Order: sequence, then structure tokens, then C-alpha cells
Amino acid sequence: MSHEDKLYQHTIDLLQERGVALPAIGELVMFLQSKFIPTLTIEEATKNVEIVLRKREVQNAVMTGIALDKAAEKHQLESPLQEIIEVDEGLYGVDEVLAFSIVNVYGSIGFTNYGYIDRVKPGILAKLNAHEPGIIHTFLDDIVGAIAAAAASRLAHSHPEIEDDIY
Repeated sequence: MSHEDKLYQHTIDLLQERGVALPAIGELVMFLQSKFIPTLTIEEATKNVEIVLRKREVQNAVMTGIALDKAAEKHQLESPLQEIIEVDEGLYGVDEVLAFSIVNVYGSIGFTNYGYIDRVKPGILAKLNAHEPGIIHTFLDDIVGAIAAAAASRLAHSHPEIEDDIY
């Protein structure tokens, strides 16, 4: 297995370890794009998630965000950062900045997709944002939303004729 394949698999394993299966992210892509691409299938949406996850900058963001969430669960961060991440403080914003590194991969449409999905929190994002005791997903919910937004943006770029007809 190549180094690139190992990093890709490690990224998927980390997501699954945290309760996020790729089809759940594919469902978020469906939520964002099925109105614009009526023929979109969950398989195609999930395939685009897989393609996004093959990008090194996405893998780095996933690994970094999950490591910080895990460290916060183990109370291994210094105060006041520990408490800020534990409660997912609204003014913290670093979790969104990390997500922007993923969103930016496919252009400006990714920012609007991300902003929308981060605000409404459908599907797996609602579960990740539930703030269950002892489970911290401060970074993960934003990362998963960003992966979905990037995959949706990738789809929009691959179907420009459909997007143009709607507007």
C-alpha cells in the first residue's frame, strides 16, 4: 500500500472511529445538491466524498481536528483552551477556520455550501453537534460539514450546465 493510500485509509478509519461513515457524509451532499442535480445518487455523492478525502490538505485537517477533539475528551489541553473546546464556545472560531481549509479546495461555492449546512446541521451533523457528556466533536462537526460542502462543490463544478439552468 502506498503512503498516499495509507493516509487515505487512516483518515477514513479516524472518521469511522468517531462515528462518521462515508455514506452519512454522502447524505449531506445529497441534501446540498439533489435540488440542483435531480439525478444524483447516494453512490455518486459518496464517491465525491471519497475523492475529497484523497486530498492531502483534507486529510491533514481531519487528523488535526480529531486529535484536538480527542485530547479535549481526555482533558489534555491547557486551560482555558480545554474549557473553550469542551463547550464548543461560539466565539472560538478556530474549528471553522480549520474547516475552511477543506472548503477552499473547490472554490467559493464551497463557502456558501458550508455556511448553509453549518447553520441548519442536517443528518450526521445534528448528532455530532449534540454535545453529549464526555464526547467532544468541536472540530469534527465542522470538518464533516466542510467535507460535504467540498464534495457538493465538486459536483456543482462537474455539472455547470445544470447549475446555470437554475439561475
